[in-house]
Amino acid sequence: MATQTVREKLASIDPVLKHDWHVVARAEDVPEGRTFGVRLLDQPVALWRADGEIRAAYDLCFHRGTRLTAEGNRVEAVSKNGFRGDCLICPYHGWHYDGTGQCVYIPAAPEQKPPRKAHLQSFEVRERYGWVWVCVGVPAHDIPVIPEWDDASFRNVLWGPRSVPAAGPRLVENFLDVAHFPYVHEGYLGDLDHTAIDDYTASLTPDGLVTTEIKVWQPDPDGTGIGTYSSYVYKVFRPLVGYFVKQTGGRFSIFFTVTPVEPRSSVAWMCISMDYSAEMADDEIRAFQDTIFDQDVPIVTAQFPEELPLDLASEISARADHLSIRYRQWLDELGMTYGVTQREREIVQL
Repeated sequence: MATQTVREKLASIDPVLKHDWHVVARAEDVPEGRTFGVRLLDQPVALWRADGEIRAAYDLCFHRGTRLTAEGNRVEAVSKNGFRGDCLICPYHGWHYDGTGQCVYIPAAPEQKPPRKAHLQSFEVRERYGWVWVCVGVPAHDIPVIPEWDDASFRNVLWGPRSVPAAGPRLVENFLDVAHFPYVHEGYLGDLDHTAIDDYTASLTPDGLVTTEIKVWQPDPDGTGIGTYSSYVYKVFRPLVGYFVKQTGGRFSIFFTVTPVEPRSSVAWMCISMDYSAEMADDEIRAFQDTIFDQDVPIVTAQFPEELPLDLASEISARADHLSIRYRQWLDELGMTYGVTQREREIVQL
């Protein structure tokens, strides 16, 4: 019954996000010898290291329904019944699971070969960019590329995790929005004397959404305190992965990805890349992004409906909203249901 229940839960996940990759942890968060628990798409996920690789599985031992991340869990190198290697050991009855999730040893019946169905619900997992990525389905795409990661002329600074009580698509749309800069980020990314946004285009390409250049006056575009007109080009690689690159006197970019923990609960991550300002410490760069993000959170969490409305008739849009409009249309075309809604805005008569 427990196995069927898990399968039913996984089968009900939004297929767009189910077959996508999501950051769930920093690689350094997953310790040797222990499990590390996270949530993804309403599901509990256990992470651990076995035989030099990070593993992921539904956080449940099907023997008696115990969380694999419960107190007392451990990962050990074992040699049992002809098996040699690292095993995750369930904290309740000590069942041993190898790196593939197969039970290889039952302490209460040491001579018994565990049945093949004594197998954890394993997930695809990769370690890339210092993050742990998990797909709870069958990956439909590769992990998105951070364009600057392998370019020696750039420094890459990881930021996050930051938990936010908001839907993932709401956070991504806010990241893509330039018109709010003068009001939410005045003195940093915007100025009330420079609010106009010139026309631009947002097009769907094989790599996702891409805009033409968007010029914005910014008093402090990157934490260096030097004002300039910044030229943005935005890209949206996946429904919950956004990116921009801007010229600020140097090249500055942010790769932004959001973990859909629950429909109205998310975790944000960034990779900030710069080919200048070597004198700025990594912590200074993170602190600047903390300031900007802290200004965004109260706005995003005050939006209604809480999920992102894909029905464009439910709101009024302006010229500067091209990217937001195309983003919502794209999610609708993909058939996304998680963190979005077709519900119209409720009208209150005064």
